Amino acid sequence: MQLVEEEFERQARSNIQIVAHIGQYLHQTGGKRVRPALVVLAAKVFGEEVDHSVIRMATVMEFLHTATLVHDDVIDGADVRRGRRAVSSQWGNETAVLMGDWLYMSAFETALRERNLDILDALTEATRKMTEGELIQLTLIGNTRITEEQHLEIVTRKTAYLFSASCRVGGIMRDGTTEERKALADYGLNLGIAFQLVDDLLDFTSNVEKLGKPVLSDLREGKVTLPLIRLLRSHPQYISQVRAAMEEPPGETVRAKEVLAILAECGELEKAREEAYSYAARAQEVLKIFPDNQYRRALTDIAQYIIERDR
Repeated sequence: MQLVEEEFERQARSNIQIVAHIGQYLHQTGGKRVRPALVVLAAKVFGEEVDHSVIRMATVMEFLHTATLVHDDVIDGADVRRGRRAVSSQWGNETAVLMGDWLYMSAFETALRERNLDILDALTEATRKMTEGELIQLTLIGNTRITEEQHLEIVTRKTAYLFSASCRVGGIMRDGTTEERKALADYGLNLGIAFQLVDDLLDFTSNVEKLGKPVLSDLREGKVTLPLIRLLRSHPQYISQVRAAMEEPPGETVRAKEVLAILAECGELEKAREEAYSYAARAQEVLKIFPDNQYRRALTDIAQYIIERDR
């Protein structure tokens, strides 16, 4: 992972001063680096030794993820990301959109050097699915009638497909069989769903110091996630309170905290965590086709970490 950090810094360099400056800023902002770790671990399941092309592709996945975050902050009007000012807040929306585009194109330029159509297929599918997920979510902002199925489709497209592609790419680079690549892709997909369900949950239960951004921001942005969907399905009398929380002025959280108390009282937060556990368990199950080595165990442990994290 230290090699991934060095490769990220190298790939973020540019003779265009503003690009180099923002690239360095994004690198310093950090992150959990889950996606590149998945590429490396998926590759190492097939054997200890991996060449630098695996490191490059791990960095590509982090570039793609970072690009989505830069664009998401423009769409959401977010001021803070990972405890620091968002690129859009610091340099403006126009620069942020173009920087996101630069990250996407740099990622694909690096991937092209592998001369592997299977890798490009994985990346283009994931990127298209992520964009579709964002578009679907935009059409449903503020919609208290969103269904679990619609929300799961957004979660799968926006988050899980990039997890899936990260694992699949690791298998492709080690010439895994069709069955092995599919198992890794399925692992990543289920892991990604679990990850996003926990992310949605942390928006209610964590704090700004741990999240690096304001809590209850999804609610105020009109994003109706799993705990709210289930609450409104079983207790439609709370719709007016949820809508009031969505319309609360910036900086105020009285209504949002009322909704949070209702969710806790009705047990919806705990039920959402149980749902995340079920997807993590599915992810762990599909790994059983691989030899029981330390890298398979690490992938199993990541699934556990993802559902137990508090940030």
